[in-house]
Formats: sequence, structure tokens, C-alpha cells
Amino acid sequence: MELKIGDYVTRKSYNNDIVFKIIKIENDVYYLKGKNIRLYADSNKDDLNVVNKDEDIEGDTNFLDRIKPVPLDRDDYFYIPGKILHIDGDKEYLNRCLKYYESSNIMALGIKENEKDIPGKIGGLLKEYNPNIVVITGHDAYYKKVGEFTDINSYKNSKYYVDSIKEARKYEKSHEKLIIIAGGCQSDYEELIKAGANFASSPKRVNIHALDPAIVATKMSLSDISKEIDIKKILDSTKYGSDGMGGIITKGTMYIGYPR
Repeated sequence: MELKIGDYVTRKSYNNDIVFKIIKIENDVYYLKGKNIRLYADSNKDDLNVVNKDEDIEGDTNFLDRIKPVPLDRDDYFYIPGKILHIDGDKEYLNRCLKYYESSNIMALGIKENEKDIPGKIGGLLKEYNPNIVVITGHDAYYKKVGEFTDINSYKNSKYYVDSIKEARKYEKSHEKLIIIAGGCQSDYEELIKAGANFASSPKRVNIHALDPAIVATKMSLSDISKEIDIKKILDSTKYGSDGMGGIITKGTMYIGYPR
């Protein structure tokens, strides 16, 4: 079986549960990135099973149908959704999220930035673009062999997310004036929330879908600024629900006006 960069595969040892794309081959090690899940992995060739790119192994079609934007019931009113700044460590996932925002008719700006560089740049980006919502995401992982899940040094990028959140809170302390959504797969949820995030991953240290942070951001952008959100409903709209994302109850960011 010949495998090359760009092929889509699953791992036999994990019951072929996640679809990956081969992004690098080096010294007989195959480096992988999740097609839909924000996850990096590596594998030997014998553990890989080639799959069709369009094969819906993960049940993604049903999920995408479920999260399709619902047009606002305009009647005599007009709506001003909250503006989103989305900072992502992964260009492909960023572009996918931007398309989702566009389909929801939300004003969103995307910035590709390595996770470790976000803390030093987020303050300037917030000052320049003045968003209502900032998403700080990319990749992460909990390394059980390194230490306990309560130790932030046991995570690939959680410390960078924490530092980024703290820098964002220096710019705007209020959780209602700036909504912060942060984290990737298996992130240190408790530390992200303590640092000042409104929403974060991952309460149960599970992997999250590429669109999960964008789904929460979209819900917050389209939620009435005068009313508290239905947090359970928002979290249930993500791929893995409250196992993958959690947060605090706050108000939305959308202004509603009259007449049109």
C-alpha cells in the first residue's frame, strides 16, 4: 500500500474512529492532522487504513446539517450581530470557521498565528479591530505521561491560551464587553476559565470539532445583548456538547433595532 502526503487515513489501533490527513512523512513516521477534529497525531504505516476523503466515518454530515444557520425572523426589526476576531493556530481550520461565519452573515476577521505567539500579539489585535468576541484556538493535547491533568505543563498549548486570555483581559476586564472563547483539543478547561475566558475547552479533556469554537462564537454573536444566554442550548449545539466545551452564563452581543 503506497501512502503519500495528502492521503486520508484512519488508525486501526483506534478502531478507525477519526479521519486524518497525512501532512508529513519522515523516517517511516506518518504525521497526521484531523480532517474534522483539531488533533495532531503520528503513526507507523502498518496502523493506517486509507479512506475516501468524502466517506462520512465520523457522522459529520448529520452534525453539519444540525448546525446550519437559521435566518433571523426580521419582520419589522433589524439586527446588528457582534463582531468576531478569530485567531487560529491552523490555517485550514481558520478558513473553515470563516466560511461558517459568512454563512451566518456575521462580520468576522481571521488571523493565523502560532499558539505560542498569540500572547504577545493579541493586545495589539484587540486594539486594532475592537471585536465583541475573540476566539483563541488551534491545537492542544493533554500528555498523561508528563503529569496530572491539573498541571498546565502537562498540555501542549494550554499555557499559551492562558497567557493570551490574561492579555485580552488586560485590554477589557468585563466578561460582557469582551466574550473570550479559548482552547483546542483536550485543553486545560479550568485554567482557561480561571484566566478569564467566557467559554473554553475541554471539561472532559476530549477532542473538539474544528468548528466548535466558531459555533459558540456564532451563537454569542447572534444572542440578544439585553438577555442572558441559554448556556446549555449553546453547548449542546457543539459536536461533543459539555464534554468538549463549557463556560459561564453571560449576555449576548447582538443589538436589535426598530424599525427596519
